Amino acid sequence: PALSTIACGEFGKVDIRVGTIVEAEDFPRARKPLYRLLIDFGSELGIRQSAAGLPGRYDLDDLVGRQVIAVLNMGVRNIAGFESQCLTLGLPDEEGETILLAPTRPVPNGGRLF
Repeated sequence: PALSTIACGEFGKVDIRVGTIVEAEDFPRARKPLYRLLIDFGSELGIRQSAAGLPGRYDLDDLVGRQVIAVLNMGVRNIAGFESQCLTLGLPDEEGETILLAPTRPVPNGGRLF
């Protein structure tokens, strides 16, 4: 299928940042398997909540301390009574399970993709 194009200025409106997961827990009220995450985006942006479909590939203990990439300006989404404040980014593997996007080396929390 043909891909639609966007102007560079449009892409620049997406606020994509790096943060570190400081807390991860099961989310049994969700319809599909999700974790609730608290992600630290640094002193300027603070900690944001995110619901992420990660149970297929990640144990809760493996997530805390891991840096992730997220979109911060997509608005708040209510998922089974939980306020998801950012979209944690990932890609599907060969079995359709989510693999997190992350920097290959540690970077300061809150760093913005340009």
